[in-house]
Amino acid sequence: MTKSTDKYREFETRTTDFAKRIIRLCRALPKGIVNEKLIGQIVRSSGSVGANYREANEAVGKKDFLYRLRIARKECKETEHWLDLILEANPDFSERTKDLYEEGRQIRNILSAIIKKSTS
Repeated sequence: MTKSTDKYREFETRTTDFAKRIIRLCRALPKGIVNEKLIGQIVRSSGSVGANYREANEAVGKKDFLYRLRIARKECKETEHWLDLILEANPDFSERTKDLYEEGRQIRNILSAIIKKSTS
């Protein structure tokens, strides 16, 4: 495996770990109608980040590659939105959501850097 392939695989693992951490957060939230709705949304968006990044790595061309990366970045921003709402509904979870928000921001920045580098 080349160094660049290792970087792709490391980032694939990082995006999967991010979604897993979101799932663990969701399992810890109190049961209720509001959390139920928020959980469904954030699990979908956080899982989509890694799924679209993987699809980008298997893209059939540069246009497809960039399209998938942009979707992954968009889903990451959406995940941040749902984290904000989860925090609003569950203020006692501020530490856990803060760490996840920061990880999401870092992942989004990495995706933006890859997109920028690929369009230069």
